[in-house]
Amino acid sequence: MSAEGARRDEPLRQVAPAGSAPTIATNARALTVGWFDVALAAAAFAASCVVTLSVAPQSAEPDDGAYRASIVALTEGHFLTLSSAQAQTLAARLHDNPAAPPNQWVEVTPGRYLSEKDAGYPYLAAPFEKLGMIRWAPLFFGALACVGLFVGARRWLGPIGGSAAVGLYCSSGAALAFAWRDYMPTFTDASLVAAGCGLLAWAMLASEATVGRRRRVGLAGFVALEAATFVRYTNLVVLGCAVVIVIVSWRLPRVPLPQGTLGWWLSSVAVFGVGVAVFDTVAYGGPLTTGYQPGEVTFALHAIAPNLRLIPAHLLQAMPMIVLAVLSLVWIAVRWIATRRDDSTASADARLDLRIALSLGAIWCAIWGLYSTYTWTTDPTSVSVQVVRFYLPALGPIALLGAWLVTRIPGRFWVKGLVTAAVTAAMFAQGTLAFHAMYTAFGVPIKS
Repeated sequence: MSAEGARRDEPLRQVAPAGSAPTIATNARALTVGWFDVALAAAAFAASCVVTLSVAPQSAEPDDGAYRASIVALTEGHFLTLSSAQAQTLAARLHDNPAAPPNQWVEVTPGRYLSEKDAGYPYLAAPFEKLGMIRWAPLFFGALACVGLFVGARRWLGPIGGSAAVGLYCSSGAALAFAWRDYMPTFTDASLVAAGCGLLAWAMLASEATVGRRRRVGLAGFVALEAATFVRYTNLVVLGCAVVIVIVSWRLPRVPLPQGTLGWWLSSVAVFGVGVAVFDTVAYGGPLTTGYQPGEVTFALHAIAPNLRLIPAHLLQAMPMIVLAVLSLVWIAVRWIATRRDDSTASADARLDLRIALSLGAIWCAIWGLYSTYTWTTDPTSVSVQVVRFYLPALGPIALLGAWLVTRIPGRFWVKGLVTAAVTAAMFAQGTLAFHAMYTAFGVPIKS
């Protein structure tokens, strides 16, 4: 954390006078707060697992079958394409598309088939399928998201910040719905984005940590964002935002980021870009080619107006914490304006909050701005579960911003803890209802 951000924890730490050892009472209090924060976050994640695992798995859309076929093929040693005969056998065995090839698979070279979906998720999910634990695949990556969000939010917001971010992330109806869909990559790529944002926030703010530690944590954050991009190529906008953010932050005098660290992080992105280009060339025939046919997935400016009329209602049902995040952005901006001419701790904290909020808001806007131009979601007959999945990668940044507002409650840490627990419980109640409502509206009966 920078010198500005370190002030957030001063009331908790109550640093002893120079030359004296910290008191036992101070250490005990810090330990109590830390364990309380961890316990709240763990309870939120456990609650999300209980909700999703308590409902029997079932296929909701043709997409589930397409990904399932890819995952099963990988477990059988087919790392890229299948022959016509292999594709027919696989489709018939999975009861996906007995006419073959599997649903939403395409012929990429004469006689060789591959799923038209981005091929990254099957590589992440195949080990779970092999072990017979596919239902735990999205939850595993959800756990990584919780770890990243926890460390990033706690570093930024101080005590209870970590559990607030984790609680908001785990409790939304969208998170519960897609964590339940074991063969779909939606919750996995959103979780990788959340983990990456949290880890990068820690690495950027932890100026008192060693250079090596910051480098490793930040590198892990970029690897998470790269994996999210491999799962869904449109997450490239997230990775691009992260690159711009770290470059701009490196040039700010109050964020002492060693140049060598920045080089490591950007080199990771460069290597990833080359790797994806090579993979696409081998799998699909070109560095910028995917399994989708030209014109099948389209983005256009004329889609913005109908999407703005239709999508907000779906998003509010599936991710109600966006209200908290928007209020946080407004409050942070107003607070900065009110204190920008001061030379005080409050002014320094306001500047730090604004920088972080703008970074998270940029990632949020990049994802939602891109999909506001998506022509497929302009259909007014679409239901929430069909459309919100494209917007889910912003859930991590939204949870971090929403946690800022939750932790602004004045008082001792246990007051903030109770408020966080109450907000999380309320969000879980609404999220569970939304989870069931989304699939009821979609025509998929929920079987316990």
